[in-house]
Amino acid sequence: MLGSLRWRDFSRHILHNRLSLTGLILICALLILAIVGPSIAPYGPYKTDPINKLAAPNRTHIFGTDHLGRDILTRVLHGAQISVTIAVIILVVSGSIGTLIGIVAGYFGGGIDNVLMRITDIFLAFPRLILAMAVAAALGRSLNNVVLAVAFTTWTIFARLARGQAMAVKEEDYIEAARASGATNRRILLVHVLPLCISPVIIQGTISMGGIILVVAGLGFIGFGAQPPTPEWGVMVSDGRNYLPTGWWACVFPGLAIMFTVLGFNLLGDGVRDILDPRMRS
Repeated sequence: MLGSLRWRDFSRHILHNRLSLTGLILICALLILAIVGPSIAPYGPYKTDPINKLAAPNRTHIFGTDHLGRDILTRVLHGAQISVTIAVIILVVSGSIGTLIGIVAGYFGGGIDNVLMRITDIFLAFPRLILAMAVAAALGRSLNNVVLAVAFTTWTIFARLARGQAMAVKEEDYIEAARASGATNRRILLVHVLPLCISPVIIQGTISMGGIILVVAGLGFIGFGAQPPTPEWGVMVSDGRNYLPTGWWACVFPGLAIMFTVLGFNLLGDGVRDILDPRMRS
């Protein structure tokens, strides 16, 4: 559905909606930093300088240094690449799994729907961060396992959305016509049902990006995600909190990076929702 939208209408809506435009600017800035940030970083992300540890922001170190003398600006730039990469991978994995489960449950209904949705309800019964902590602790503390842990807790949102869309689409006349013409259930799901489920999945995916980054950072903060000395934002905030009275910059700047990223995705998600769903337009 997104491909059928006129880009002129899309651009006009974004430009006339200050919140959506703000979100777009923040996300574009994040993507640019994730792509070119590591190459323009003034220092290496693991380079230590004990003599200048906990140096306040200055001309040499714009964001200051941490307790090991590492340049915080450099580590924030490298952390942008890590956060965006992890969030995109998680979104693709969880979105694909959730959409597949949702359209199968919504289209076939009956016992299949009951089994799949009860499994979904079990996952929804647990707070996302708590369940991600349990999975990450069971799999081991690494970035790869963070991807699996967060994807393991995120697919339920997409499954619910896709199920609702599939239940509505399967009652349409053209679906009955496709069945009458001999189309298999597999073809109907892939050709007729799946494309109409993409729109809400895109909307939810855009909104969920901020939440995914927040969960990843939360896992890093409590020690279940990326491990030091990885320049991941949550790990940086966790390392810097011990020096908050004397070196506030060590945790404030990565914390601001998390805040603006989540804010940007939430604002942009609201704008995309308004564009793809005419009922939400003011």
